[in-house]
Formats: sequence, C-alpha cells, structure tokens
Amino acid sequence: MTRNTPPPLTEDELHALVDERLDAVQRAALESRLAQEPQAQATVAQWRHQRVLLQGLYADVGDEEAPAHLVSATQRVNASRQTAQQAWRWGGLAASVLLSFAAGWLAHGPQNAANALAARHPAAEFVRQAGLAYAVYAPEVRHPVEVTAAEQAHLVQWLSKRLGHPLKVPDLSAQGFELVGGRLLPGDTGARAQFMFQATGGTRITLYLGGVEGTPAAVNSQEETAFQFATEGKTSSFYWVDQGFGYALSGQVPRDTLMQLARAVYQQL
Repeated sequence: MTRNTPPPLTEDELHALVDERLDAVQRAALESRLAQEPQAQATVAQWRHQRVLLQGLYADVGDEEAPAHLVSATQRVNASRQTAQQAWRWGGLAASVLLSFAAGWLAHGPQNAANALAARHPAAEFVRQAGLAYAVYAPEVRHPVEVTAAEQAHLVQWLSKRLGHPLKVPDLSAQGFELVGGRLLPGDTGARAQFMFQATGGTRITLYLGGVEGTPAAVNSQEETAFQFATEGKTSSFYWVDQGFGYALSGQVPRDTLMQLARAVYQQL
C-alpha cells in the first residue's frame, strides 16, 4: 500500500453506507473509495438487497407502535452499554462490580468485551439471554412464535437440526400450561431455540435451549446439572447445564411455581 492509497473500507464504514447514516460529504468520500474495491462493492450490493427484502417482509410491522416490552428491553441494553462506556472512561474509578467487564475491554478491545464476559461466565450469560428472549417475545400478541404448536413435529425436527442436538418438547398440561410454539434464536456460538407455553389465564413461560461452551461435560456431574436461579428485570429463571447443553425455564411467576415447572421439564428431558 502506497502512502497515497487509502486503507480498505471497514465493515463499520460499509454498514454506514448501507444504513444511510452519513452526510453528503462523508457519503461521497466513502463511495469514492468504494469504487476502488470490487469486493466491498459486492458486499454493499448484497447488504442493500437484504435490506430491501427485510423491509418488504415486515412492511406491515413498520407502521405499528413499538411494543412497550421491546422498548423496555432496548432501554436496558442501552443502559448497560452506557455503564460499560463509563467504566472504560473512568479506568481506575470504575466500581468493583464492573472490573471483570472492564478487563474485557482492556484485553480484547470494545468490540469483544461481551464475548470476554461470556467466556468467563458462560452459564450466567446463557440464562441472561434466556431472560431477554422471554422479555421480548412473551408479551407479543401477533408473532409470539415462528412455528405454532399445530406443527409441533416439524418444529422439533427443524430446531433439532439447527441446534445439532435432539430436542423434545415437555408436556406441561398437568401443570396448566399448553405449548404455543417455538422459534429459532441466535446465540454466542451458534443457534438457540425457544419453546413457549401458555396457561388458561394468559400467563406465559418459555424454555430456552442451546449449547453452552466452556462448561464441564461430565455425565455424572451433580454441580453441572443442579438447578440455578437467576433474575433479569421482572423475569425469573431456573436453569441447568447437562453435558454442555443448557436449559432455562423463564417466566414472571412465583419462584415456587417456576421451580415446580422446572422439575417437570427436567424429568421429561
């Protein structure tokens, strides 16, 4: 690369072009550099095509008011980011509870801090994601699941294939909960699944499943399969890891009720 040759376009710059987050001067400068990079041109074209497809797919949703639960989840994420940014700026003044997160910033850079935290506490990060997934989808009226209970066989087969692990839907009808359906979700290192159940009064719980890397895989490990309790906002979860595969039952129900449901799930899986 000569002194006068600009550096290759970064992914952040390409995203800024596709998302139209630039003023006229910035856009012209990046488009000038883009003209010299055929591979980057192809990437931008592909992303723009995907953007158009997604906008068309959810065109009817765009005019709807943002659900309150989704706004709340977004606010919690933004608050966490602001806290992390403050810890980075303050350095030694950061509170002790943020030290492990700040260490991720120092060791890996800002973009990998979340991955560093998840690597240290994979099960805790797993259940945190389960709680967030519940908060986003449990209150949903029109689209709570991707595949409904009417297609349970297809749902289980599809999610088992995507997760690379045989799945089974527990029967919670004796506890007053019927299957609504399920969906595929992203995880830190691969796909995750969520099954949703609903009681007659409308109360919902979700079973979140997926691989949890970095945890012991001993078959007879009592510590591994022991129930753990966690909360994420108003959502409570009982979770456990069995041979490197995690399960988290989440809901806004009393702890004793959730524990009974978790035991029923565990006994069937």
